[in-house]
Amino acid sequence: MKKISNLLGGIFLTVSLFTNIFAQPATTSQVKPKISTETRTNKVVTAEKIEQDMAEALTLIQDQHVSGKNLNYNDLFKSSIDSMLHTLDPHSNYFDAKEYEEFRINQNSQYFGIGAILGDLRDKDGKVIATFIKATFEAAPANRAGLRYGDKIVEVNGTSMLGKSFVEVRNFLIGPRGTNAKITVERYGTGSRETVNIVRDAVSQPSIPEAYMIRPGVGYIAMTGGFHQTTYAEFRQAMAELKSQGMEQLVLDLRNNPGGLVSQAYQVANTFLSRGQNVLTQRGRIQGAESSLAAENNSPDKTPIVVLVNRNSASASEILAGALQDHDRALIVGESTYGKGLVQNPFPLEYGSMLLLTIAKYETPSGRLVQRDYSDGNLYNYLTDGGSLRDENVPEKPKGAASKTDSGRPVYSGGGISPDEAVKAETITVEKARFQQKLNNPIFAFTLQLAFGQTKGFESYKIDRPISFEYNLKKTDFPITENLFQTFKKFAVEKYNFTPAQINREREFVERMLRTELVTAAYGSTTSYQVFYDYDTQLKKAIELLPEAKQLAIEGAKANAQKLKSEVNR
Repeated sequence: MKKISNLLGGIFLTVSLFTNIFAQPATTSQVKPKISTETRTNKVVTAEKIEQDMAEALTLIQDQHVSGKNLNYNDLFKSSIDSMLHTLDPHSNYFDAKEYEEFRINQNSQYFGIGAILGDLRDKDGKVIATFIKATFEAAPANRAGLRYGDKIVEVNGTSMLGKSFVEVRNFLIGPRGTNAKITVERYGTGSRETVNIVRDAVSQPSIPEAYMIRPGVGYIAMTGGFHQTTYAEFRQAMAELKSQGMEQLVLDLRNNPGGLVSQAYQVANTFLSRGQNVLTQRGRIQGAESSLAAENNSPDKTPIVVLVNRNSASASEILAGALQDHDRALIVGESTYGKGLVQNPFPLEYGSMLLLTIAKYETPSGRLVQRDYSDGNLYNYLTDGGSLRDENVPEKPKGAASKTDSGRPVYSGGGISPDEAVKAETITVEKARFQQKLNNPIFAFTLQLAFGQTKGFESYKIDRPISFEYNLKKTDFPITENLFQTFKKFAVEKYNFTPAQINREREFVERMLRTELVTAAYGSTTSYQVFYDYDTQLKKAIELLPEAKQLAIEGAKANAQKLKSEVNR
């Protein structure tokens, strides 16, 4: 590894030296490319030779390429190193100095900015009217400055934001920690304008955006934000709070969790597994890369668990799901996971950059390899699972060797973690999704009027106040009644030229989004996720299967006890 680091350092030194050369006007007489007439077929490739060839190639590019005088050296070398790494495996990557800094910040479950959710409002023709504040995060700079739902962003640091999409406005608001954003907003309720100075600061980006009692006795933890340095602490706090509210069963949601720090996934698994039960094994070629991690818990938590996964559950998520599945400690529900079972280690390089290099492969307790096949070297096919993502209509088949869980259930290697109970996510057509996207504009416009008491007969929906965080949402909060739906339909027809039939066909979507907007305005964006969960078929099925999860845990515990007894009697 040291040799690789030195080589890359040498490459960057070469860049520095040639930058000085390239700063001078280049002519054919100044730099003469060296073209060897010797045969190179049998020559040994050395680090020095690679540096020489790269320098020679750079000289030719500078002198001869049509865009040679406008080279971006960072992009040029980044693409070169990434291409080299991707011939090895799909997950080794090179991070330039800026990306490495972002990587370190993300590992701390935070980012730097003002801490606000933005959304733009468009007219019936699709033209952006303005971008608004939809929510702020608790204790974030925007929240401390008093920004609220419905604030129209007029200017940022003297530049007009009117007519700009939320993506454009966001680019004006992000920036390094400690820098100033002077923001002029127009209050929706009064039309008055205020200017606030916000110093960009750290904004929490939790691993667990939401945890609450989804049914009497049933807790729900959305561990969807990746595994970072705070994940286990967040999980422990969520478990304590849910148990204080009477939790007896748990749904742990790992859907769309891209992974992260395996040490944090281990700590979560250790909560539920008994001392000595293996959590994971990693096998590599360098010293320290091959090891096993076993649970160390003398009194594991016995709460029945269903774990929700999907195709975007990856890496550390798969380690956690695989460990709980192999020991029959949790019922896995949903879709087969991504299939990333490679161990990456960060190697800092000179000039603030970093190489994230694969050093080992993961195995689950039963000996399963999580990593799916990448032997053809086609990165596009690997990332899209064959060039077109998985065919939802074709049943998935086991891809590798069979192993067995503690109680003897068969599980298979090489294709991620397959669920014990397969439940597909609901999907819609592209055309339907585009139409719903257009509907979001009248929904937002109508909700603004509701939230500020401007819709006659619905004054009880008024939310002209700051967000109330940590609120336990009730089913009776902001009900979308028949009268309210009909009032919205009239608004959408008159203001946005939709037909009544179009609104009727999308009634469920309209009702869900109207309530989501209202909950966002009153209680924040994370609490609003609970509205979506009410329509989540995978989550509903997970709750139904909790009795099976309880029985499975009992069988797994018996198998583990029998195993320990056998070992004692040897």
